[in-house]
Amino acid sequence: MRLDRLDERLLALLVDDARRSYAELGTHVGLTASAVKRRVDRLRGGGAITGFTVLLNPHALGWTVEGYVELYCRSSTPPETIKAAIDGLAEVVEASTISGEADAMLRILAADMRHFERVLEQIGGQPFVARTKSVLVLSPLLRRAAGTAPP
Repeated sequence: MRLDRLDERLLALLVDDARRSYAELGTHVGLTASAVKRRVDRLRGGGAITGFTVLLNPHALGWTVEGYVELYCRSSTPPETIKAAIDGLAEVVEASTISGEADAMLRILAADMRHFERVLEQIGGQPFVARTKSVLVLSPLLRRAAGTAPP
């Protein structure tokens, strides 16, 4: 999908605050509310916008431990098998297959270290898992929503 400067400005405004009205967005980009709605509908239809969501502060909700887990699989494990195994674990908030030695990278949020350890044991107990390697986040330095990086 091709984006022009107005589309990019609208996306940046929506990433910053998706609750803005079409009228407010229009004020920022010099369009009427109905013109903004048509553009947003086009961006949704074209797949640039896949949904609107709320961003939560995990720490405020009691999830005080964050870690990344490298997953090393036995032989050739399809991504669907990995996804099926972790899909039911609410603590796994992101997962991707990756290049390099590990097969996948998981981002885990937990209430405390014991909780993190229990989740790690559940993951490591999957029959396709050869081993895991974990690192804990000390201080998140930068969190940026997708598509908002400067050009």
